[in-house]
Amino acid sequence: MNEIPRGTLQEQTFYEQVGGEETFRRLVHRFYQGVADDPLLRPMYPEKDLGPAEERLVLFLMQYWGGPRTYSDERGHPRLRMRHAPFTVDRAAHDAWLRHMRDAVDEIGLAPEHEQQLWNYLTYAAASMVNTEG
Repeated sequence: MNEIPRGTLQEQTFYEQVGGEETFRRLVHRFYQGVADDPLLRPMYPEKDLGPAEERLVLFLMQYWGGPRTYSDERGHPRLRMRHAPFTVDRAAHDAWLRHMRDAVDEIGLAPEHEQQLWNYLTYAAASMVNTEG
């Protein structure tokens, strides 16, 4: 019987395949550089410093894609819709969020298959956060 050697792509998580923590930190940092100057999105982050929000997104994405479970250990179940409910997330916010995330995804230079898989999730996640018509 042919066994797949340990550590092959079939055994690695998406998190490991794309470079682990460093990749997700680069992605999210670049995203928040765009958010910091965005007149529509910036007010949705009440903290003066975007650092805590940046850290929460990094931890969430790392866990979602097969990395450490630090997000759940520190914050419990993600409950993304509930956590975003206090904010008006309309189509314009959705589009702005995706615009900054697209810039970040493009900048980190993933392999095409990884880029597409990540982008599919991000577009789905952005659409699911919309809670206001208009």
